[in-house]
Amino acid sequence: MKYCIIIPDGMADYPIEKLNGRTPLETARTPHLDFLAQNGLLGTVQTIPKGFSPGSDVANIAILGYAPGEYYSGRAPLEAASIGIKLDNNDWAFRCNLITANDDIVEDFCAGHIKTDEADILIKFLNEKLGNGSIQFYTGKSYRHIMVYRGTQKMDANCFPPHDIMGQSIQKHLPGGNGSEILNDLMKHSRELLSNHDVNKVRIDLGENPANMIWLWGQGQRPHMPTFKERFNLTGAVITAVDLIKGIACYLGWDSIDVPGATGYFDTNYTNKGQYAVHALEDYDIVQIHIESPDEAGHEGNIHEKVFAIEQIDSKIIGPILAAKDKFPGLRVLVLPDHYTPIVKRTHTPEAVPFAVYGTGIEKGAGLPYSEVNACASGLYIKDGHRLIEHLISGSF
Repeated sequence: MKYCIIIPDGMADYPIEKLNGRTPLETARTPHLDFLAQNGLLGTVQTIPKGFSPGSDVANIAILGYAPGEYYSGRAPLEAASIGIKLDNNDWAFRCNLITANDDIVEDFCAGHIKTDEADILIKFLNEKLGNGSIQFYTGKSYRHIMVYRGTQKMDANCFPPHDIMGQSIQKHLPGGNGSEILNDLMKHSRELLSNHDVNKVRIDLGENPANMIWLWGQGQRPHMPTFKERFNLTGAVITAVDLIKGIACYLGWDSIDVPGATGYFDTNYTNKGQYAVHALEDYDIVQIHIESPDEAGHEGNIHEKVFAIEQIDSKIIGPILAAKDKFPGLRVLVLPDHYTPIVKRTHTPEAVPFAVYGTGIEKGAGLPYSEVNACASGLYIKDGHRLIEHLISGSF
């Protein structure tokens, strides 16, 4: 038996007036996704347990069968693993965004999706100026980087994700609580250092948003979790451009498959992701394909790009996977967003997400096409998101 999990990040949404009261998912042309739902099962699953912030970290851990209450220790340690950072048990890892600050406003949480080569120069510069025996900065991808604190201070400060406070006050959303003085000092000095850096001078000349400040958040310590092979006796691999998802794969003992042209943004190479996934199913029991573009569109409030991303995922990823059914007679396909990222809110929300599952041994349900409202109407609801993969593997829902 082979299993393929396709996660269009943040795909689920609310009805939008500009779309005549439809969601982007209802607006998009999705014949393959509809086929899955109509010939398999359609339902909803609660990927974000009560008490947890609605993020891809919590949701993807749950989707892969790990109860967040037992195994989740923070977002940044997962991302740190993906870029080879070894954390000791007492270390604290922080997500370090390069942002655009304008006076007291968080103008852009991703500094215009700064390219990694430019970001690398800035992160290395900060490490030279602000790094020491207890603080180190590490380059990730684009605007997403890591700061590791190896000192004695407890660092469970209350931090805000920058994508949640776009257009809002910096001062009102600075970290508070244990370790906040260290964090606020680093953020303050980063702005002083980056504002006049040559990289940002060029970006401004080109009309691009400068990466003139860091924003620290998403902290946590090294998680301790059994591998997927130990849990389910299955091998796995992930296809993604996002360090967070690669980091989860590291802790699961999965391989991460690099795909040419995978960017984590609107310009990602959907075709390559679909083709590489089909090939990966030859070597692994389970393959997860994660696509970030619908989430990015949600954060930007970009209706057109969200609809386009959904259509590309349907035609270039879900389509080829379904076409490989004859090649893999024992194949089950599961498609679901990890969380909602509504255009109107431009951030994540925690409600149950729609899922469709189709393939060998999966019974046919109500026959409704895939949408948020149809999934709710199906009556199939899985309360504990970390149980979903058990249903997928057993074929019993």
